[in-house]
Amino acid sequence: MINTITLNPSLDYIVKVDSFKVDFLNRIEEERICAGGKGINVSIVLKNLGVENTALGYVAGFTGDEILRQIESYGVNCDFVKLKKGFSRINVKLKSDGETEINGAGPEITEEDLKILYDKLSYLTKDDYLILSGSIPGSVPDNIYENIMNSLLDTGVEFIVDATRDLLLKVLKYKPFLIKPNHHELAEMFNVELKNDEDIIEYGKKLQEMGAKNVLISMAGDGAILLPENGEAIKREVPKGVLKNSVGAGDSMVAGFLCGYLKNKDIDEAFKMGIATGSASAFSEDLATEEEVYNLLKKI
Repeated sequence: MINTITLNPSLDYIVKVDSFKVDFLNRIEEERICAGGKGINVSIVLKNLGVENTALGYVAGFTGDEILRQIESYGVNCDFVKLKKGFSRINVKLKSDGETEINGAGPEITEEDLKILYDKLSYLTKDDYLILSGSIPGSVPDNIYENIMNSLLDTGVEFIVDATRDLLLKVLKYKPFLIKPNHHELAEMFNVELKNDEDIIEYGKKLQEMGAKNVLISMAGDGAILLPENGEAIKREVPKGVLKNSVGAGDSMVAGFLCGYLKNKDIDEAFKMGIATGSASAFSEDLATEEEVYNLLKKI
C-alpha cells in the first residue's frame, strides 16, 4: 500500500482578479476552493490513476472537515489525525497580472498528536511505500522527517521524499527509494549555479552519494533527468502543451512515477509515466486524470 503524509494541509482559495489594485475594491472573476498539500495532491493523482493509497496527516476545525470531504470525494482512503484545537489553514492564491500567495500558519500539533501519528505509521511493513512531501508546520520538530524514517527503518518500508534543502538533505542517510528535487531546489541545496544538464547530473549524483537510490530532477518545460540506482542518467523531454497550472505538477510526477514503477518495476517506464502525469496536471486546471495521462504517454 502507498501512504502519503501531509503535516500541514490547507484549503486553497484560488481567485482570479482583473488587474488587482491595492487599496481598491477588487471584484473576483473566478474562484474555487480545493484541498491543498503536496501529499494530498499525490494521493488524489494516484487514485485518479487507479492506485489505492492512504492519506495521513493532521486536520482541525471546520476547514479540516472540508479538506477530508474533498479528499474522500476522490475515493482516497483517509486516516488523518483530527486535532482538538484550531483549524486547518486557509491559503489564498491570487491570480491577476501576476500570482500572489498568502499562506496560513496552521494549527498547533502537540507531542500527544505526534504520538498518534507514529502509532498509525507503526503498522507499515516492507510491502508499503511512504511518501513524505512538502514543508512542515512550525509546531513540530524540524527533524520530524528524520524521526519518522528512523522509527520505520526496521520495517523495510520504502521512502519517497519530495522536500527542500535541509528537510531533504538530512534524510538521505536513510536511503530513500526516490527523491524529487527540481533544478532550482538542487542548486539551492549546494549553493551553486547549474548551467547545463551536465551540472544537474553532477549534483544529482552527489545526492546519490549521500544515500538516495533514485533521483528524479524536474526542470519544468526543459524536461526531466532521472539518475537511477543502477544505470546511467536518463533525460527526457516533456510533451508540448499549454501551461495552465504549475501547482501540483511536481506532486503529480511523483504519483505517476510510482504508479508506473509498481506495474513491472521498470524504472524507465516509471520515468515516462512520471513525465506524462506531471505534464497532464500542468496542462489542466485540475490534477491529472487517467485519460489525460495516457494520451500524453503516447507522445513520450
